[in-house]
Amino acid sequence: MKTDIILCGVGGQGILSIATIIGEAAMKENLYIKQAEVHGMSQRGGDVQSNLRISSNPIASDLIPLGGADVIISMEPMEALRYLPYLNKNGWIITSSTPFVNIPNYPDMEIINADLNKVKNVISLDIEKSAKDNGIPRSANVILLGAAQKALGIEYNKLEDAIRRVFGRKGEAIVEANIKALAIGKEAQR
Repeated sequence: MKTDIILCGVGGQGILSIATIIGEAAMKENLYIKQAEVHGMSQRGGDVQSNLRISSNPIASDLIPLGGADVIISMEPMEALRYLPYLNKNGWIITSSTPFVNIPNYPDMEIINADLNKVKNVISLDIEKSAKDNGIPRSANVILLGAAQKALGIEYNKLEDAIRRVFGRKGEAIVEANIKALAIGKEAQR
């Protein structure tokens, strides 16, 4: 088993939480894991990217080469396209469909969607709307994780367990909100 994942988005969108949940699930499976440090501006509004590599065999490098990513999980559609050269030909993009317009020359969404439509395997969801409609506005990132579950090759119940461990100290309401978000994302991947 080997899965190379690029996590990307904008600071403050929950990229590190997704990485922590995936990492926790992988470690409980006794898999090897390497994560490159987060690149970009971690304060709210700056672009953020991280490499996460999971394998049943030892991993030599924490960086994913061009054409080597199996999955790009992106909290922002333009950021998904930024890392497209890293995606392998059979790889998956799981992205939010809602732009985070933080620059004056943000591309038109028709152009972004046309470029995303050129990719073989794409799941694009309005995670912000789904999160708000379901009363879990702070869990949009975990909806995206749920949609990525099959592409990641991690069993759904392992991600649920990881959410319980990662968010357990924050209380049962936070845990349940994120479990609900994961289920919404899983349903959307169909």
